[in-house]
Amino acid sequence: MYFFRKKDPNRPDNFNLRAMHWINRIAITVFILGVIWKLIDILILEK
Repeated sequence: MYFFRKKDPNRPDNFNLRAMHWINRIAITVFILGVIWKLIDILILEK
């Protein structure tokens, strides 16, 4: 599987790829927090 591969020493490491991964992590985290907040808003804070 892709997640369990060893790091390829021949693969180039560049800043753009690392920055893209960090932006994706932040976006996924914000999305999950938004979904959790909406669930709390609908289920618990319902008026």
